[in-house]
Amino acid sequence: MKNKAVSVSYTMKRGSGPLSAIRVKAAAGNPRRGWLTAGALTIPVALGRGGILANKREGDGGTPRGSFRPRQLWWRGDRHSRPQTFLPAKAIGDTDAWCEDPSDRHYNQAIRLDREQGGDRLKRADQLYDFIIEIDHNTRPRIAGRGSAVFLHLARDNFGPTAGCVSMTKAAMLQLLRRLGPKTKIIIG
Repeated sequence: MKNKAVSVSYTMKRGSGPLSAIRVKAAAGNPRRGWLTAGALTIPVALGRGGILANKREGDGGTPRGSFRPRQLWWRGDRHSRPQTFLPAKAIGDTDAWCEDPSDRHYNQAIRLDREQGGDRLKRADQLYDFIIEIDHNTRPRIAGRGSAVFLHLARDNFGPTAGCVSMTKAAMLQLLRRLGPKTKIIIG
C-alpha cells in the first residue's frame, strides 16, 4: 500500500497537468453539503447556508451557480509551507483583507487594512482561511451587491455551512491544489 501511494504522488508530480474542469454539486437531501469531483477524486464539501443559487446576492448565504476559474491561491505561510499547485500563490499578510462593501469602489477585491480598520481579514485565528482559492465570481464586470469573497477554503470541524463559499478538509484541499491551474473550470450547480 505504501508503494502505491508513493507511485501516485510521483505520477502527479511528473506527468499530470492541471485538470480542465472540476464540478461541485449539492448532496441529495441537503443543499448545504455537496460533492466536489476532480478527475477520479470525489470529496465531500460544505456549501453556503442558502445552498447553490442562480441569482447570488451579497449576504444571502448562497453559493453561486455557474462556471468560474481559479485566480490564485492565498495561504498562511506562517502556518504551512507553500503547497504544490499550478496556480499563482500569495502568502497572506497581516493587512490582507477582502472588500465586501457594495458601495466601495474596491468591492469584491483584495485590499489592505490598517490594524484599526474593520473588514473581512484573510489572516484569521481559526484555520478556515489557511488555504483560499480565489475564484473569478463577480469580477468582470464587478456588480455591486452580486456577491463577494466567494472562495474555496477549509471547512469547519463540524462541516457547517459557509457564507457562500465551498469548503473542504485540509487533506482534500492539498490534493485538489495539485491539480488546479488558472484555466481549470470550476462548475458549480
